[in-house]
Amino acid sequence: MAVTVIEVDKVSKAYRSQRVLDQVSFAVEQGECFGIIGPNGSGKSTLLKLLSGVDTPTSGRLLLEGRNAHTYSRRQLAQWMAVLEQDALPPLGFTAREVISMGRYPFQNWLGDESNSDAEPLVEHIIERLQLKALEHRAVDRLSGGERQRVALGKLMAQQPRLLLLDEPTTFLDIGYQVQMMEWIRTWQLAEKLTVVAVLHDLNMAAQYCDRLLLMQTGSIVKIGRPEEVIQSGLLEQVYGTRPIVLKHPLSGVPQILLHADGAMQVD
Repeated sequence: MAVTVIEVDKVSKAYRSQRVLDQVSFAVEQGECFGIIGPNGSGKSTLLKLLSGVDTPTSGRLLLEGRNAHTYSRRQLAQWMAVLEQDALPPLGFTAREVISMGRYPFQNWLGDESNSDAEPLVEHIIERLQLKALEHRAVDRLSGGERQRVALGKLMAQQPRLLLLDEPTTFLDIGYQVQMMEWIRTWQLAEKLTVVAVLHDLNMAAQYCDRLLLMQTGSIVKIGRPEEVIQSGLLEQVYGTRPIVLKHPLSGVPQILLHADGAMQVD
């Protein structure tokens, strides 16, 4: 029987007089990779902030594992939810190993001690898994953007969350690191039965790695469904103002888009 991890029921969000989200409703099941796509200003990041508990809805109901999101403390959420952002690690004086170890902070007492004796072997396993052994004692501010994002992912893995929120985590990475990052996340998700909600800018990446997609426009839901139900020329033209060519990926069969100048919206 499917277990609902996230339930969003007629959620709206307004800042002063501007409504950013309007009557948004959906649910995410345990173990699902759920992608949120849409143009800039469609409300994607605002929705993710509500899911992470950073902000609260103006109206509607948002439940995380059957409980109102705003009733969790930040520490409680950190013990089972993790968030990976675009550039998750600012320049720091800590080493890669130290940053990954910080993922255990929600489980430590005020002295910095933890009852879980497996914490250190866990950190060691993550460093090996993410191929960070040669970088573990290097300061984070001496790492490349791709390496920093890998360390940030390691920190999240050390949290051992049940729910992972991704806010365009591959935006500043080159194509090799983008694929590598999403492959690591997908492998981790399948191994640990993680629930993943990902805001993604790259539609091809979203179709490749997400089980379902939510397409947004100006704070409202346009379509929810499997990638082949959402990545359609007509829908994308309606939302993005350009009509792409949609093809099936030769290996996975998922829809992939090609852009062409003739499909672009004309501007007077």
